[in-house]
Amino acid sequence: MVEKATYDVIKKIDNVEIRNYPKMMLASVKEYDGNEAFELLFNYISGYNTSRRKISMTAPVITSEKIPMTAPVLSQDNYMAFIMPSSYDESTIPKPRSQKVNLEIQQKRKIAAIRFGGRTSNKKTEKRISGLLLVLKNHKIKTKGEPFLMRYNSPFAPGFMRRNEVAIQII
Repeated sequence: MVEKATYDVIKKIDNVEIRNYPKMMLASVKEYDGNEAFELLFNYISGYNTSRRKISMTAPVITSEKIPMTAPVLSQDNYMAFIMPSSYDESTIPKPRSQKVNLEIQQKRKIAAIRFGGRTSNKKTEKRISGLLLVLKNHKIKTKGEPFLMRYNSPFAPGFMRRNEVAIQII
């Protein structure tokens, strides 16, 4: 069973969950397309690190998302991150051997998220992001940062079994 990021649901507004996430350690890459970013991160957890230790895969995989140019540009870099298993901390996580992979601490934060199934596409993701931002605007909830996509399943999982979410940090 794949470890999933933990969170507490504070409340629901329409189809949006407001959640608290604890502090988490991430392995991330920036400025690489999806396939190359995934490969760099997968190599890291497969043992291409200073300890040559395999690290368990977790869910979700987090990626930055761009929304249509009719809205403000909310994402400037291609970004992908794997959440590191909760058994690791800053002193025990193996260091990446690739300079393209970064380890970062994401402090505890509050996010708003919408869940959806199936395979992701730009059109489907943009529609969910627009819906998320509209609900937050209508309820006068302020956001911070850029929207992001969280994918919970292996790329080999059939579409009908996939769990995805779009989310944004809120204030």
